[in-house]
Amino acid sequence: MSYISLLRFRRLEKATWRKPSSIVPPSYCRFVTSGNENSPSKCLSYPGKPKHSSSYQAIIIGGGHNGLVAAAYLHRAGFKNVCILERRHVVGGAAVTEEIVPGFHFSRASYLLSLLRPSIINDLELKKHGLKLHLRDPSSYTPLSSGYWKGDGPRSLTLSSDLEFNRKQISRFSERDAEVYESYEKWLSRLVAAIDPLIDSKAIDLNFPGSFYSNIKSLMTVAKSAYKLRKEIGSFYDLMTAPASKLLDQFFESEPLKATLATDAVIGAMMGPHSIGSGYVLLHHVMGGVEGKQGAWAYPEGGMGAVSSAMAKSAVEKGVTIFTDQTVKEIMVDDNGSVAGVRLADETEVLSKVVLSNATPQVTFIDLLASGTLPESYLNKVKSVDYTSPVTKINVALNALPNFLADPHAPGSGKASPHHRCTIHLNCEESHMLDKAFQQGQQGLIPDRPMIEMTIPSSLDPTISPKGFHNIIKFDFAQRPYELQNGVQWDDHWKEVYAKRIFQQIDEYAPGFQQSIVGYEVLTPPDLERIFGLTGGNIFHGAISLDQLYLSRPFSSWKAHNQREHYPSLPRTPIKGLYICGSGAHPGGGVMGTPGRLAAEQVIMESKR
Repeated sequence: MSYISLLRFRRLEKATWRKPSSIVPPSYCRFVTSGNENSPSKCLSYPGKPKHSSSYQAIIIGGGHNGLVAAAYLHRAGFKNVCILERRHVVGGAAVTEEIVPGFHFSRASYLLSLLRPSIINDLELKKHGLKLHLRDPSSYTPLSSGYWKGDGPRSLTLSSDLEFNRKQISRFSERDAEVYESYEKWLSRLVAAIDPLIDSKAIDLNFPGSFYSNIKSLMTVAKSAYKLRKEIGSFYDLMTAPASKLLDQFFESEPLKATLATDAVIGAMMGPHSIGSGYVLLHHVMGGVEGKQGAWAYPEGGMGAVSSAMAKSAVEKGVTIFTDQTVKEIMVDDNGSVAGVRLADETEVLSKVVLSNATPQVTFIDLLASGTLPESYLNKVKSVDYTSPVTKINVALNALPNFLADPHAPGSGKASPHHRCTIHLNCEESHMLDKAFQQGQQGLIPDRPMIEMTIPSSLDPTISPKGFHNIIKFDFAQRPYELQNGVQWDDHWKEVYAKRIFQQIDEYAPGFQQSIVGYEVLTPPDLERIFGLTGGNIFHGAISLDQLYLSRPFSSWKAHNQREHYPSLPRTPIKGLYICGSGAHPGGGVMGTPGRLAAEQVIMESKR
């Protein structure tokens, strides 16, 4: 297969433009051009390299957001000599802003902010370092294709933070659903409030290492959540174990509403709305909030790279050293089974007794450790982690906003309507459409009607595209397989086939969309793995399924069925001094920062013994 992600520039007769001076990058940026994999970026680059045999108090592999958070917290706690080694030309991992089409800056992988914990924003002073958020309201828009129109009936469903607005929107489909919707949201809010302490605290380590106080603290956190759940335990159990469709059916009757809400249950997960465990995925995506508004999502000004840049600036200000374009080849372990540092691709050795890996467990334990370093039973657990990914991402540059038939705007106005600022759901008129796409994806097929989620961040953030032009980011969660049926690989031909199918279907909702395309990029699971180091293309560093959560994140710690002994729970590992600080550890994926903070806290606690 081709190892170059698909990039097609279409110069349209009436779409000529020049890169305007207003797109000159801010002074804190350095553009690096080295092909599609290392595109010009609005994220920070840190040239240079560590000296051979240089020594640090802690080394962090990977400059993604969790690695940056871990470094900042370590330095706050007194680690004065911390080093981050990033494989790519910029920091940020999957939270980066890159210039894919000249003049257009895309949040190339991660694309919205909500899950980042407020305590991290405050502790790292991210707003001081340039973080600015554009809150989205309304938040969700589902236009119906013309085949679902019934006379003067509703043609779209828009949801916002305004309860009365939502009631009016939903009542056009079902008066009953309009009355029930507030109860549904309050129910989810109560569950989020109950499990919130678990998100910010380390999972229980069944070896109960460390001090009596630290173990009691973990147990008390669980007890606190259990107490809050005491009146909701039945419904919480249903949420954790039942398909999202079953839960939604218990609340609602209108299909557009159920399908719209079900999209949160399948994001980034290789499952459909009828899959067991999809209810928790739905909950995972309403756990966050922005500016004190629970469940809200925002566009960071300058794209997701602005979040990583603010984190990097905070860490560097505190004294952290960052090196980009430095690939770690091996984690070195001494004869006593303790970590000794890392070896780079050019054989440079960087020494430390503490190494935190922001890479996936697969990369950390299989690719970076020498064979025989870990017990075979532990490696078997690592190999059992599910990294299946349904995600294909398309970054599109446009010369005009999509004009939806369901809610047309004045041609040529160029002004974004409220629904342009939302997450736009297409092919979501009925829940069974999501399930059919999932079933086809499982068979290695490109779905007939993929579930499409579109965002247009330039509708609120004018800094990321030339004036009069727009960026569309489409994350398509219709269970695109890692490889196609019969072992066919995602080469440029199949990417283009897929992109054209997507564009044609968008045209059904917004005629003229295809003619407005200036350029686009398709990123399939293999591309996400190659470019960003996401094993299997999984955006969460491993599925957030029930068997890969909390103390089993991303695998259970027991050594064998007939033994009472347990391996250390992540972020700790069987190798002394080696920790996982990425999303493969509790509490999981999303731009949250908590795995990085919890790993740093574990290191800090053990350093005091």
